[in-house]
Amino acid sequence: MVRMGTLPLRLLSLQYGADIVYTEELVDKKMNRTKRVVNDILGTVDFVDEFDGNVVFRTCPSEKDRLVFQVGTSDAEAALKVGKLVEKDVSGFDVNMGCPKEFSIKGGMGAALLKKPEKIKEILCLLVENLSIPVTCKIRLLSTVEETVKLCKMIESCGVAAIGVHGRTKDDRPRHPNNNEAIRTISKEISIPIIANGGSKDIETYDDIVKFKDATNASSVMIARAAQWNCSVFRKEGKLPLDEVITNYLKYAVDYDNTFTNTKYCLQMMLRELQETPRGRRVLESRYTDEICREWPGMEDYFKRKEEELSQLSAKLKMNLPRLGQVEPLTKRLKTEETFFDRVRDDPSVIKVDARLGKATDCKDLPKSVLVGRIQKYNLEKPVYQTEQVDKLFYTTIDIGGKKYANSCLERNKRTSEQAAALAYLVSNPEPVDPDP
Repeated sequence: MVRMGTLPLRLLSLQYGADIVYTEELVDKKMNRTKRVVNDILGTVDFVDEFDGNVVFRTCPSEKDRLVFQVGTSDAEAALKVGKLVEKDVSGFDVNMGCPKEFSIKGGMGAALLKKPEKIKEILCLLVENLSIPVTCKIRLLSTVEETVKLCKMIESCGVAAIGVHGRTKDDRPRHPNNNEAIRTISKEISIPIIANGGSKDIETYDDIVKFKDATNASSVMIARAAQWNCSVFRKEGKLPLDEVITNYLKYAVDYDNTFTNTKYCLQMMLRELQETPRGRRVLESRYTDEICREWPGMEDYFKRKEEELSQLSAKLKMNLPRLGQVEPLTKRLKTEETFFDRVRDDPSVIKVDARLGKATDCKDLPKSVLVGRIQKYNLEKPVYQTEQVDKLFYTTIDIGGKKYANSCLERNKRTSEQAAALAYLVSNPEPVDPDP
């Protein structure tokens, strides 16, 4: 599940009864520019992009024995390189040959491979011969069941451990019925395990999972959408209320420093039509993880406690708190190029404020506009903004009268970064109340 199959949801799915979890599809080119980093603060293994410093893939020991890494690839050698990179941290390696998305098809990946059986054979045979963990793949139906069976037999000859079969063609959409009978036919014709996929439309409970398995005669069932809506669907005892599921999801997201954007996206997928409720709209408008946590009882305090715990552990281990996917010892970072953010963060002369644009302040207009009015009213010196890009984010300081101010967080573009710096000044210097208005 693109953007959904990250660590928090994987761990929660396992907690609720899933036997195996998959990563989201991760493209070989992106993975092959990562380095493996042991994150002692979080107790995870991070694969960090050496170009932008972001964590591309994060895992932890508790899921290792039940985790399958799914790669998007069109190149056998590149796929093998990824496999070798991750094989000690996962228990299976899956090639996605079913994704119908445009970005995947244009790259020759996903469902584009279904038209290239020789390429499929080249990729799978190389992986099977060289990896120490089981290799699987996921496909979609071809135009006829006979063609699909023929393809599966060729895939079987490569020595893979199992085949995931989505019961729709590349051009079918989720609203189209899943062809359970086609999967049933494939299951009879192929001797290795067939994993049935595509039944989420009819899956509301664990009993529905069993019905889908029986209808397809498959060895097991793979669930995507039904799990992203409420992953307690894996519980034999029955699904839990969504609020309880979200609370437990947020705990994992906080525990493992999941990126705010991914946490928010996953919650949106869980909330679905509830996004139109007052709480749903507040989640949509949120810009930080603690703002989301505030919406579920007990989670704001949980976030604060975990933040303090990670901060103390960071100091004890002499490592930076994870940010932008970077986890490196302080001594190591001193030997590398120091960023503008690093220098400002460590400079005691810069007044840093948690000045989020979404926070309640006395500013009804944009901070820079308010600041211009304040400067004119009190004849202050003209502010000097200094902005630098840090990886894909921005950080700004503002200098007024020889004093520098900055927001304690990075922003997504230069405009909002400058607004945040102006707000940091305004929060630090409230306008005097006129005794005789």
